[in-house]
Amino acid sequence: MGSTLRRLAIAAACTIGAGAALALAEGGGDLVVFDWSGYEDPLLHPTYAVKYGAEPTFAFFGDEDEAFQKMRAGFKADIAHPCSQSVVKWREAGMLQPLDTSRIAGWKDLNPGIMAMKDLATTADGKAWFMPFDWGNTSLLYRTDNVTPEQAQSLRVFADPKFKGRVTIGDNVDDAYALASLVIDLKDWTRMTDAQFTEASDFLRQVHKNIRLYWTDSTDIDQAFSGNEVDLAWGWNETFVTLKGQGVPIAMNRNTKEGLSTWVCGYVLMKDAPGNLDQAYDFLNAVNAPDVSGYMVTTFGYGHGNGAGMAAIDPKLLVERGFDDLDKFLDKTLFQQPVAPELKQRMIEEFEKIKAGY
Repeated sequence: MGSTLRRLAIAAACTIGAGAALALAEGGGDLVVFDWSGYEDPLLHPTYAVKYGAEPTFAFFGDEDEAFQKMRAGFKADIAHPCSQSVVKWREAGMLQPLDTSRIAGWKDLNPGIMAMKDLATTADGKAWFMPFDWGNTSLLYRTDNVTPEQAQSLRVFADPKFKGRVTIGDNVDDAYALASLVIDLKDWTRMTDAQFTEASDFLRQVHKNIRLYWTDSTDIDQAFSGNEVDLAWGWNETFVTLKGQGVPIAMNRNTKEGLSTWVCGYVLMKDAPGNLDQAYDFLNAVNAPDVSGYMVTTFGYGHGNGAGMAAIDPKLLVERGFDDLDKFLDKTLFQQPVAPELKQRMIEEFEKIKAGY
């Protein structure tokens, strides 16, 4: 069973058993986790259910702006799973509470490169707000039976008229502008000028002419590839790992002329968390356990935030997943680090126009 189908089966099983599970032990299902679909996988937080005899209650969002608006409208959760480019926005909106790092086992084992990103995990006043959990790439995916390695050497292929109707990129403003920023040779999008914004947006308009669909989750992109509806995608590690395992003729080029994008996501504690803080910290400890690293890399193709856990993984697997030489890996990457709220809003508004054909 592929990872997507397996996770759907797990989710169904958790749903079916929810009534019985909530009656067990200390009621771990009282914890509400607002997350991306797929991360409800019990093997990403195995010690939580061991302690409570129940899974947390999961609610899902399709992108972080949707999650932000839902919470601003009154939805309550204890823990949420934003990515690096949204943390500042959520924090400045007063939605988060600081983390008590003394209650998080392995806090000092978190990846030092990620922890050094300015204004992300911690702020200048020493407060901690974000615990990195998963990190991965958005890069060029292509069907090897329809696209040659030579054609897949540049990200500009997404705008090549030869692939009209055969392209998919995510319905995700951050990934879209990461692609466009790389194409215009901008690795630090926090320094984007007005002229660069216009150039990046113009490239996305060219890509729009080739779009078959804007994918919203792994099911969309996996079905499009496996059904031979698309030849090219701007997508995540998980799609490559899943479809390669299913025998789909797919390749992932992390070494295009322009590079790739790297994102970091993690967990935050919501300011008005209605549940039990002990349960919240037990969940954070569960997802940060070094034993989770191998499962994350093997099944999802993503890196785990716990550096000690990553260091213990079989080097052969790290080579296979492209995580063996992180210095080389990061040299050609655009980190999706937080941008100024004004620029982010401008990206959101422009991307909506582009998708509508304007």
